[in-house]
Amino acid sequence: MFDFAWSEIALIAVVALIVIGPKDLPRVLKTVGIWVRKARGIAREFQGSIEQMVREAELDDVKKNLDKAAGFSFDDEMKKTIDPKGEIEQALAPPAELTGQNTPAIPAVPTDAPQPEATPAESPAAPAPDKKAASPPAEPANQKHGEAV
Repeated sequence: MFDFAWSEIALIAVVALIVIGPKDLPRVLKTVGIWVRKARGIAREFQGSIEQMVREAELDDVKKNLDKAAGFSFDDEMKKTIDPKGEIEQALAPPAELTGQNTPAIPAVPTDAPQPEATPAESPAAPAPDKKAASPPAEPANQKHGEAV
């Protein structure tokens, strides 16, 4: 609060002793003590009220931040940041005919209609074609691609 040096306090005590007198000095000091105690109580109460308001304001801010953090969706924020207009998502979406949207109705084949016979290549008992025969011949090791030997 106030900063008094010992010399200043001694000067005040001498002036009070001369002005008030030695007979009334204890009663005056008691009254001053009561006023100082009341002033300190009021200051302490005021300071406590200010600190409480600050804590409540900080708690409100913290509560707002927590509510905001609780409602945070990383996926939504990434979509907004990377693809705000949704163009990439539309480009990567499967075509409508594969998802079942706007598919034309396929007429059912009647069971009394003659069934086509399976050809030997389509037959499940037919052997698989030889893959080695269909592959191109290997190039010699010393020949580069596209050069003649």
